[in-house]
Amino acid sequence: MLELRPLSIAFALFVLFCGKAQASSFEAGTEQVTAQLVASVDAVHPGDEILVGVHQRIIPHWHTYWRNPGDSGLATTIDYTLPTGAKAGKIQWPTPSRIKLGPVTSYGYENEVTLLTKIKVPQDSVAGSVFPIKAKVKWLVCEETCIPQKVDLALDLPVVLPGADAGAGSPLIELARASLPVVSPWPISLAYGKDVLSLKITDAKQFSAIKKIWFYPEEWGKVVHGAQQPWQLSGDTLELQLKPGDARLSPGESLTGVLAITQETGSGPVTHGYSVKVAGDAVVSEITPLRAMVLDSVTVKAQDGEPDLVLASALLLALLGGVILNLMPCVLPVLSIKALSLIKHAQHAPLQTRLHGLAYTLGILVSFTLLGGVLIALKGGGAQIGWGFQFQSPLFVLAVAYLMFAVGLSLSGVFSIGGSVAGIGSSLAERPGYSGSFFTGVLATIVATPCTAPFMGAAVGFALSQPPASLLAVFFCLGLGLALPYLLLSQWPSLQLRLPKPGVWMDRLKQGLAFPMYGAAVWLVWVLAQQAGINAVAVSLGGMVIIAFAAWLYEFTKHTGKAGQRSGSGIAALSLGLAVVGSYFGIETTAATPSVNVESARDFEPYSAERLTELRSQGKPVFLNMTAAWCISCLVNEKVALSENSVIDTFKRSGITYLKGDWTNRDPEITRILAEFGRSGVPLYVFYPAGAGNSTIPVVLPQILTPEIVTQAVTL
Repeated sequence: MLELRPLSIAFALFVLFCGKAQASSFEAGTEQVTAQLVASVDAVHPGDEILVGVHQRIIPHWHTYWRNPGDSGLATTIDYTLPTGAKAGKIQWPTPSRIKLGPVTSYGYENEVTLLTKIKVPQDSVAGSVFPIKAKVKWLVCEETCIPQKVDLALDLPVVLPGADAGAGSPLIELARASLPVVSPWPISLAYGKDVLSLKITDAKQFSAIKKIWFYPEEWGKVVHGAQQPWQLSGDTLELQLKPGDARLSPGESLTGVLAITQETGSGPVTHGYSVKVAGDAVVSEITPLRAMVLDSVTVKAQDGEPDLVLASALLLALLGGVILNLMPCVLPVLSIKALSLIKHAQHAPLQTRLHGLAYTLGILVSFTLLGGVLIALKGGGAQIGWGFQFQSPLFVLAVAYLMFAVGLSLSGVFSIGGSVAGIGSSLAERPGYSGSFFTGVLATIVATPCTAPFMGAAVGFALSQPPASLLAVFFCLGLGLALPYLLLSQWPSLQLRLPKPGVWMDRLKQGLAFPMYGAAVWLVWVLAQQAGINAVAVSLGGMVIIAFAAWLYEFTKHTGKAGQRSGSGIAALSLGLAVVGSYFGIETTAATPSVNVESARDFEPYSAERLTELRSQGKPVFLNMTAAWCISCLVNEKVALSENSVIDTFKRSGITYLKGDWTNRDPEITRILAEFGRSGVPLYVFYPAGAGNSTIPVVLPQILTPEIVTQAVTL
């Protein structure tokens, strides 16, 4: 040690007199985010207090999260490893921005952000040595989907003698400091109303050029994150109204957060953040909503353009979700019929092919509009409903199972109605075949409702919270998206020429395509067993036997004399009637005593609101899965992801309780938690990290899962 000391002194003197010490850092990152450690100095003195920042560069359209992520997300965490005696402070969070996706409002950062932390250098640091800083940084980065990520960063800063030039450090530090909220220089008061919080700032004369104001609560649940925050400037008093959230303030409890005020300047809008911590000093029974006030002497504003922007986003998400819905397993059986009919129509005149495409599109749009109308009527009656709600009725499930079975019989050649390859309903049109395309669109809508595609959850959740006109607009765009691929193909002659020519092979293919229909009918009977018990299986299978007999009898007597045709049709109709009536009474009888699905070694607990509250109050991590037996997307996710040994082992190793909610039958508790996360239907996957009460923010996972997505989310 004594031999090295002269070398250390010599190095320090060289730094002091001959040059400037250089910091050593490197970047690390992922496809979406690149991160680097930066510092306010290029070198440190013993005993210094410096600023170190994690600088994130985020690709367009993606974002990371603030300390309170809002409705969904997870705040970035930084775990510093420092030499003995060094200390790191808390993260200093820049003023965030709002990020909206349908009904979900998050708080976070786009493009780039630097998260600062104060670090104290030990007094006994030796000049000529290196002060190493290491950081393990974890974040959640989201666009439409969310990806948990982590990197290891390092920064080496030379230690120099007191008085030596430490350098100016990274310019990113000063930019980050300028974006930090400052303590509010004005008096602020808080009043509590029944359904509103009122923040008032006095001596606010300099706010004449305000463009926008927003309050970001530091704690989750204190205010509704996505609710509008109308404000009023009257004289030198500025009032901002907030909607209380689920974790409401108690009288006397302080509200903390950041007030972001955007003002117009000569060089454009500029936003400044102000730290707010204010306790309520008045409880007011009634506070007049600002948006209802019309006064000439004051300025009253809601946040600019919020509803139109949200509706436009919801319409786009609905259109994209409808397109992707064509690839979901619910719609695959009907896709087989569509493919076969398109091959036949491609050999017709272009106008006839286009009309078939329009008829199919019309069938979907009419069906989605009717579905939207039913939802509006049920909402008006006070019912709690969501996407796929009709499959919660055992009778509806039975009806769709019978329909799938009948379509399969038709494709197998047991009977035929009209001349359309599409099958059912073609005899209803004056021009044979067009009504077949129309009713194929209707059938596609019916079987699509048990599935939820990406983008759909936010769009439908938004629609169910809006007035009837907005709801119908979203459902219209959803239907248009479902019809769009087939519609474009039917209107594009150059693509149709590449389709194979019709021949005997089409009859063989048509018969083969019956089996997906039979498979769908079997699946629906299984769903029925989950809803109404094992006796419902016997009832439904008995009805299918009668339907098969009626179909055979109808086809057998169709080509005989009129008397035979009439008698055969009458017997067929009677058989169908007996099947429907018998099924109705059978299902109604068994629905009262549903069977219980007992699994020998299940790795989950049944969901209940009480159990979730109990686990969260104990600070235990929880994984929540909202599913239904009729939701094929849910079943696929459970099979390929949640049932994998790697996921189950991760849950056990991390002490995660897996709660599973079954929405197969109507359940108001599950409907409420779906609505809490802006969803109208299943699937919904939520991870609650460890931490008591509301101290942790739940992470919403994508609707399409892989084992890697689940394990990364729960180990972040």
